[in-house]
Amino acid sequence: MRLVNYESETFEIRVGVLLPEAEEVIDLAATEPKLPQTMREIIGSAPTSFDRIEEALERGKYVTATYRRLLAPILFPSKIIGIGLNYSDHAQETGAPIPTEPIVFSKFGNTIAGPGDTILLPSISSRVDYEAELVVVIGKRGKNISRENALSHVAGYTAGHDVSARDWQLEKGAKQWLLGKTFDTFAPIGPAIVTTDDIPDPQNLSIQFRLNGQTMQNGTTGKMIFSVAELIAYLSQVMTLEPGDLIFTGTPPGVGMARNPPIFLKDGDVCEVEVEKIGILKNVCKAG
Repeated sequence: MRLVNYESETFEIRVGVLLPEAEEVIDLAATEPKLPQTMREIIGSAPTSFDRIEEALERGKYVTATYRRLLAPILFPSKIIGIGLNYSDHAQETGAPIPTEPIVFSKFGNTIAGPGDTILLPSISSRVDYEAELVVVIGKRGKNISRENALSHVAGYTAGHDVSARDWQLEKGAKQWLLGKTFDTFAPIGPAIVTTDDIPDPQNLSIQFRLNGQTMQNGTTGKMIFSVAELIAYLSQVMTLEPGDLIFTGTPPGVGMARNPPIFLKDGDVCEVEVEKIGILKNVCKAG
């Protein structure tokens, strides 16, 4: 099942199910009025809410919607957690040692952008880089979650773009990881949350990044150093994970800063993140 937020013709934010074959969106509020009205409430009340949606789809009695655009599938996450150097081949290309435990950073809500939204390139950075990532969407609240039970806390997965200002992140005297990662629009996600029944194994997905149609990253989540289950168990030792929290799980090799010569994003660039079974997240860069 592919869950989306969309903007209706009357500019309302509504939750739907994307039917990719026809590019149609099912209006969940009109189809099942007793369902919760927001994405966070829907994923937080799974599996009951997911079962009711599936039953409606199987009956074939649903209401399709005309819409202006798809929005980020999670609009106001309480946490955006990033994992650095989580692919062995990416760590190698940067010359970094293989991490012995997850490298964790955060982004803020201002970074969220949706499919088709503009990535704003700040005038105070000249080294903005791309990073294609699988993003975990938490569905069930939990603390001190075991690795064995970790995937039961996942609502689904989406594609993400961890945009990074490398000069702020790595070249300033203080090495501002957080500031380099958290400029406005630096965390596009989408186009949909694909629920775990369609992705039972998150460690077996291809992931690509294309820049103006040219493939720059081409990897597989099987190369992750720390699996999704390991990341959830590790993070939940420190913080309670809540429905709607996002975990950016790291990027495969091929990032711009590791190339010779380096390649950084510029005005007009078209960015596409494609994750197997999830789809394509497409954004265009604009100089700020």
